[in-house]
Amino acid sequence: MGNLSFDATESDLFELFNGVGQVQNAEVVSYKHNQRSKGFAFVQMHTVEEAKRAVAELHDKEFLGRKLVVSGAKSSEHARN
Repeated sequence: MGNLSFDATESDLFELFNGVGQVQNAEVVSYKHNQRSKGFAFVQMHTVEEAKRAVAELHDKEFLGRKLVVSGAKSSEHARN
């Protein structure tokens, strides 16, 4: 997911995405040197169906003052085809 507020935490993402399904993991991507968020994150849902529902329901939704960009994962196998 992109366009994430720099103030968003992994706990915020668990709370948001648990509204549409069971979250397995949430990770805000940060700069190593200062731990500041890069403005995007990865959220892993329990099932593919829940992941698709999360994309459908949360893409373009305002969250902490920004409209989220939520999309499905791009697998390396898919990218080669």
